[in-house]
Amino acid sequence: MLGMSAILGLLSFGAALSRTASLRGGASRSIDALVTDLEETLFPLVLDPNGDEVAGAPRDVVQREIPGHPGLVYSTHSTPNPENPLEYKVEVEIQWAVGGTTRSKTFTTLLLREVPFGERLRARVVEGRKPEPEAESPPRSNPPIRKE
Repeated sequence: MLGMSAILGLLSFGAALSRTASLRGGASRSIDALVTDLEETLFPLVLDPNGDEVAGAPRDVVQREIPGHPGLVYSTHSTPNPENPLEYKVEVEIQWAVGGTTRSKTFTTLLLREVPFGERLRARVVEGRKPEPEAESPPRSNPPIRKE
């Protein structure tokens, strides 16, 4: 009886560990999906005075569902870094309901204001626009390699 009770205790402990690992893995996947969604949608495309498409100032997100994770919604608030105007601190609040109770978790991430990859791809492939050539940079002088 003592041996059976020990084995049953170990099995239930193992099941609890497995459940915890599964929940943590799901949380990690949802955070990855959320950050990817933010990188693609937080900074809207705007036209600068030259008529070029550039990334505009971020818009706050209110109660947007995390792609691929029904029941999880998030909201954001962004503040620029005064030392680097292209860098934004984004505070993210995730909310979900469990047993009729709404729960939430908040975290902070840093994002750079840039034109999203999907938009750059659309401009190149769908619309056929090519990026402007970069200005020529002066050649770097490399120190000679010494053989010994």
